[in-house]
Amino acid sequence: MSLLGDGLEAAVQKAFTRPVPKSAGAQMRYLVKQLKGTKAVAQMLRVSQRTVERYVKDQIKRPRPGLAARLEREVKARWQPQIRAKARQKAATTGGIVIDTRARMGYTAPIGSTDEDRVRHLTVALPPVYAARLFDAQDVGATDQQLQQIVAEGLKEVYFQDGGRRAGSLEEVRFTDVQHLEFEL
Repeated sequence: MSLLGDGLEAAVQKAFTRPVPKSAGAQMRYLVKQLKGTKAVAQMLRVSQRTVERYVKDQIKRPRPGLAARLEREVKARWQPQIRAKARQKAATTGGIVIDTRARMGYTAPIGSTDEDRVRHLTVALPPVYAARLFDAQDVGATDQQLQQIVAEGLKEVYFQDGGRRAGSLEEVRFTDVQHLEFEL
């Protein structure tokens, strides 16, 4: 995935009410229950059906690093879908999303202003409309660049223009070279 996409997923995962299964056997049993069979899990994880059965029975305890990463990713992607949907819905309608970032930012403005790109560390609460746009774009498989553009538009409105109270002639905000990014719902 991408830096922004992973950040959005991490923010949604903070809303979980129960911990994600830790052991490989518990994770495999959860996936078998969700996908209704060992064959589907085996195809998804690119292992044999017999290997999945052995994990389910705790005959194998420690997966290879590649399999462990795929297993954890797939379990987290399916864990508590209703809680995940409620957290996203709340952020998109009432709560908004807080972004904490350290990145290079600049803007395009009329001649005479200091629009030089520079590294800034910002913690900004974006309105719910930007949270909705980010989640919608993520759902349709937007690239990291497209997500960065949405965040840049939000920063333009909230941080640079202060909701229309200043910098009215600001044309475009550049949001590049992201060093740190964290979202909070």
